[in-house]
Amino acid sequence: MLTGRKFVFIGGDARQLEVIQQVTELDASAALIGYDNVNRQFLDTYKVQLTEDVFAEADAIVLPVAGMDDDGRVDTQFADAPVYLKKEHFASARPGAYVFSGIASRTLQGYCVEGGLELVRLMELDEVAILNSVPTAEGAIALAMDNTDITIHSAEIAVLGFGRCGKTLARTLAGMGAHVRVAARDPADAARIFEWGLRYIPISNIESGLADVDIIFNTVPAPVLTAGVLANIPRQCVVIDIASKPGGTDFRYAERRGIRAILAPSLPGLVAPKTAGRIIATTISRILATAEA
Repeated sequence: MLTGRKFVFIGGDARQLEVIQQVTELDASAALIGYDNVNRQFLDTYKVQLTEDVFAEADAIVLPVAGMDDDGRVDTQFADAPVYLKKEHFASARPGAYVFSGIASRTLQGYCVEGGLELVRLMELDEVAILNSVPTAEGAIALAMDNTDITIHSAEIAVLGFGRCGKTLARTLAGMGAHVRVAARDPADAARIFEWGLRYIPISNIESGLADVDIIFNTVPAPVLTAGVLANIPRQCVVIDIASKPGGTDFRYAERRGIRAILAPSLPGLVAPKTAGRIIATTISRILATAEA
């Protein structure tokens, strides 16, 4: 239980609504900032304006999965304008209070260090990221199906990267009957890809493995699908880039060459916000319950 715990939720999307639902059902209270247009009813919650006093009372501050930009901007789907946080807000929080964010900018990290706050990067935790890879993979595959005129079954598909999302994507696509090749860097990953019965492509030389692909899924948050690489893939190939912004694709050149390339970060919040929110809520609740014990 989270009896007596005080949360501050700032911005976000439909995933945050599920987190609010779960923590308040566990007997916490919550102040909501940037939720002006939400009509959904929750236990023991109240909409407030952004002030230092609100932060001073918080046991936990919950930011969106996208976190806070370096200029303090926090986006929200539930208000007409973003929220802007300042150093003074975090400085007013009690040392030891938790700050939960999917990812963390350098500015946010600095504010938490200076204020003695416990920053938790949720998307770096396996218990969140692995489960989150399921709605990510499902959303990416659905997006590919909407933007092609072929089946996933028997398609030539490349997955770039073999992290949490890459693994789930590769396994799911193979289970659907696709011919899957995976670009990775680590020799251990190459061994696992081979063990799964998939084709391995060295990520340092991906041009050689993409000449006949129908669909590419990129999970690498670095420039991997450069103009030089895109120049050698079929024009009818569809690229689904699910890496965090700005992705790993040269979208300008892709458009110039007539390749359909789609940047689609944060898919869980779009295709399965209830599931994704519950994953986040479970971890936040566990961390705070453990800290309380």
